Amino acid sequence: MPAGSSPKRERQYEHIKAGLKKSGRSEGTAEEIAARTVNKERARSGEAKQKSRSSIQDISSSRRGGLRSHSGSKGRTKEQLYNEAKQKNVKGRSKMSKAQLAKAVGR
Repeated sequence: MPAGSSPKRERQYEHIKAGLKKSGRSEGTAEEIAARTVNKERARSGEAKQKSRSSIQDISSSRRGGLRSHSGSKGRTKEQLYNEAKQKNVKGRSKMSKAQLAKAVGR
């Protein structure tokens, strides 16, 4: 974490890192993703010195995660469905639409 981070951001970083490690990401990857996420939140809230234009204009990463929570018909992206179909060896998956992929993988 960058110097001068608040205790809240430290907790957020550790929480994100632990979740990523639990889902099977390596230590280094988990640290990198957690740091990027926290830094983006810091920039959006005005805590960081330099602000990235995209950090303050797009939807927040925490909100975006909630929108992709795997619930409802629009929960998973086509890419996520495709990867799941690939793991299940679904034939013809490359030519399927999002709806067809969702039906093929079940749930």
